[in-house]
Amino acid sequence: MTNLTQTDWIDEHPQTQLSPGFPDKMVLLDCETTGGRASYHRITEIGLLVVEGGQVVEQWQTLINPERSIPAGITRLTGITQEMVNQAPKFAEVADELLAKLNDRVLVAHHARFDYGFLKREFARMGVKYHDQPLCSVKISRLLYPQFKRHGLDHIIRRFGLSINNRHRAMDDAQMIWRFFLKTSQIHQQDDIKAVCDQLLKEHTLPSRIRRADIDRLPRSPGVYYFYDERDVLLYVGKSINIRQRVLSHFSQDHQNHKDLKMSASIARIEFDSTLSDFGAQILESNQIKELRPLYNSRLRKIRRLFRMSCEMHERGYLYPDIKAVDIDDSDHIVQALYGLFRSPRQAQKKLLKLADHFMLCHRLLGLEPGGVASSQPCFRYQLKKCQGACCGQESFVSHNQRLQQALRGYQQKVWPWQQAIVVEERAQVGDEWEQQFHLVDDWVYLQRIHAARDLMDLGYHWQQQPDLPRAPVKQNKTTYADRFDLDIYFILVRFLLDPEKLAINNIRIHELFPITESTTA
Repeated sequence: MTNLTQTDWIDEHPQTQLSPGFPDKMVLLDCETTGGRASYHRITEIGLLVVEGGQVVEQWQTLINPERSIPAGITRLTGITQEMVNQAPKFAEVADELLAKLNDRVLVAHHARFDYGFLKREFARMGVKYHDQPLCSVKISRLLYPQFKRHGLDHIIRRFGLSINNRHRAMDDAQMIWRFFLKTSQIHQQDDIKAVCDQLLKEHTLPSRIRRADIDRLPRSPGVYYFYDERDVLLYVGKSINIRQRVLSHFSQDHQNHKDLKMSASIARIEFDSTLSDFGAQILESNQIKELRPLYNSRLRKIRRLFRMSCEMHERGYLYPDIKAVDIDDSDHIVQALYGLFRSPRQAQKKLLKLADHFMLCHRLLGLEPGGVASSQPCFRYQLKKCQGACCGQESFVSHNQRLQQALRGYQQKVWPWQQAIVVEERAQVGDEWEQQFHLVDDWVYLQRIHAARDLMDLGYHWQQQPDLPRAPVKQNKTTYADRFDLDIYFILVRFLLDPEKLAINNIRIHELFPITESTTA
């Protein structure tokens, strides 16, 4: 007798009907598109198989006119040219027919969130709300064939020795899903297939490498979470007052957020650090992003120069904002008579533009339009009735100056209101106990976590009225904090420390510190 491998045996006994473990009514679908971003790119081809009772009852395929050019790289990949789609129907012209095939059936695709995101966005452009529970064949492969590392369609084709004429064409790729399911129906028992499908339909928005157990272990409390890929490369750092809920929100937006789309295919592990309030979560997130530099966090970079505005008096009698650079290591970077801070002159100018619109300020006097008051002609915005005429004598400089000061008042830099450093105490009830975390802050600079009273003495401070500090060290966070001014931290501290309501809601207390002197230690 010939010694056959499992795959050889399958080929000699072809399966013609799917296992009842698969959903009874499905649409196996593949889309070809002009690119990877559903919010911008469009569908160029759809191919689908309608499956009922384990049998293919209908095949349907059409090119789609994307109403935009097809990039050369996409043509090389798919073979779909601009000439092929120019005379094809637009999506709106086939939408009703397509929707009739999708209704009341489970949508199945390889990397289902991609195809589902594009379908949902195309329908949304027509004002049609399309919702489904897509079943991802990548996830089916991962769960039923854990011994294999790769589960892309090319890997599945090679794994089972499938043949395909036109890879990256919609109908051919959809047929590969069908043949993969046929192979699976031979290899696995009905109950195993059904268990996997039932599980995936409940977690249809999760990335292919993330299991429900990975989500279930996440706390419903404040903290910071970390997305890693399979090589332990840090992809993203985020924060929330409910870690589990926020993580799930990344996976339920149908790729309307392009960053989530790109991350989704790579996320293999989720870690987290718990905090006791939103304050600790925001501080930790900001510092972790700068320290660890995740791939998909493009904001919160470390910066050495900032910009601020001051109101200067022109010789003609009107105030104008002057934007100047400031070194963040200067001791006077926080001055109450100044406004800001901003990351760039352009950011400061954009803020001025918004304020000018809201307060009907003159662009010419603000320096946003050349000329000042050298010309008595009205500025362009006066002709649009968006300036009250200080540039051409229709409004007094006194009135314009008052409105400018009013506009800038909300952006006045905050002077440190304490004489010395402070400790910010976070408190949260965990079960029957109250847990505490402590943060040392001085002159709008976040210095470090405080774990015990002796840490304060080592730093040269003591409490006037010391609370019960933890005597045993608590878990160290990953962040190494820099002893320097940080704009993002400044905004977080201002939002919390100067808002009594926010402090009360988050169970935060502020304790002013005093330097240790000889009389203190005597």
